Amino acid sequence: MRKLLITLTVVIALCLTTNSALAVGDPNDGATASVTVTVDNIVEWADTAFSTIAISDHITAYGSTPDANQSLVLYTNGNVDITADNSTAARLDKTDDPNQILITSYKLTYDEAAGGSTTGGSTVDWTDYSTFLSSASTVSHAAGDGAVEVTLWAKAANPSGEVADAGSYSAVQTLTAAWGT
Repeated sequence: MRKLLITLTVVIALCLTTNSALAVGDPNDGATASVTVTVDNIVEWADTAFSTIAISDHITAYGSTPDANQSLVLYTNGNVDITADNSTAARLDKTDDPNQILITSYKLTYDEAAGGSTTGGSTVDWTDYSTFLSSASTVSHAAGDGAVEVTLWAKAANPSGEVADAGSYSAVQTLTAAWGT
């Protein structure tokens, strides 16, 4: 019995010692955690396509050159080069007769100019579809600004020396953003 009492006393004493050791110290002590993450190179359009550029003004005379535009945001955390499709897909052809074509020109503008504290680019003035952005337009990235609004303009005109057949014409222009220098 005496052995049991001594053992019980030692166990109780150890429990009290352990609890009081845990209770000692500042109850407001903090513990730190190190957190890391890597951001990859990002270049992506806000959507998969521009909204349809519907030139609402009709060609009503030989010299008519109506135009229209749509904008799309490009997200990037680096310098990007934008190029365009220079194939006949980007040329305005008559919907029911692809042999009937209009002079098709494109222009590119940005909501911010290249350089400075914002991501942006330089305007590319009206250029025939066959050479539009054959030399890439550079979007210069500025730290802390990872988005730029890109506006694509389209313009139609009668073929040189004649008037186009009446009807609807359409084209598909594709802009490609790829890592630049």
